[in-house]
Amino acid sequence: MGKGPGLYTDIGKKARDLLYKDYQSDHKFTITTYSPTGVAITSSGTKKGDLFLADVNTQLKNKNVTTDIKVDTNSNLFTTITVDEAAPGLKTILSFKVPDQRSGKLEVQYLHDYAGISASIGLTANPAVNVSGVVGSNILALGTDVSFDSKTGNFTKCNAGISFTNADLIAALNLNDKGDTLSASYYHTVRPMTNTAVGVEVNHSFSTNVNTITFGTQHALDPLTTVKARINNFGKASALIQNEWRPRSLFTISGEVDANAIDKSAKFGLALALKP
Repeated sequence: MGKGPGLYTDIGKKARDLLYKDYQSDHKFTITTYSPTGVAITSSGTKKGDLFLADVNTQLKNKNVTTDIKVDTNSNLFTTITVDEAAPGLKTILSFKVPDQRSGKLEVQYLHDYAGISASIGLTANPAVNVSGVVGSNILALGTDVSFDSKTGNFTKCNAGISFTNADLIAALNLNDKGDTLSASYYHTVRPMTNTAVGVEVNHSFSTNVNTITFGTQHALDPLTTVKARINNFGKASALIQNEWRPRSLFTISGEVDANAIDKSAKFGLALALKP
């Protein structure tokens, strides 16, 4: 367990990663190379049906300052500048996209033994403001996440969450969508030696009275190969196998079938990430 309650986004993250991370139905290829000066260049391409998307990201680290510059196939330029530990526990992130003049955003994160705070503001005349905070410890944490649009004068987001962490389990409860969605998640480590774990997430929508239950598990076949599987109450089942065939280089195959539409073809995804 880490020190302190972390940020609001950490509430329920373990269960979400187990249930949703690395699953995909697209074909993705990523390769990262490093120059002698320490510059990391990452090129990636994704095939979504008949559409092909690509981008190139350049990352430069200088002491505690990290600069990321990404260019995609639509000629958009994304820039993110991160200053880590300008003061103990403090991180500052400046991001913007060219040519979108309203995309600029400044974010400040602060981590303490008993609190985690994140605040961001858009760099426009009528900015959107987001503030989230968590209080507690690495065992019990309570937090909230609020967004306000100064242009319309409305709250666009108002969420709250609580989490409990033990040696081998994490339970979380979130109230999202301005109180319309209640989400409960549970993550349990069954066998640490083989990274075997189970997780479940239950979502209830008050406006539609619809419940969504997703159950998943993961297991390491060997130190380099992990398998995962999940299924929900609507009959959609997914599985993946991921192999680290060389250090930091991953090959992932995933698939999904719908028991209620068995006549339709199953979805398959491939992902290859190379980091020499």
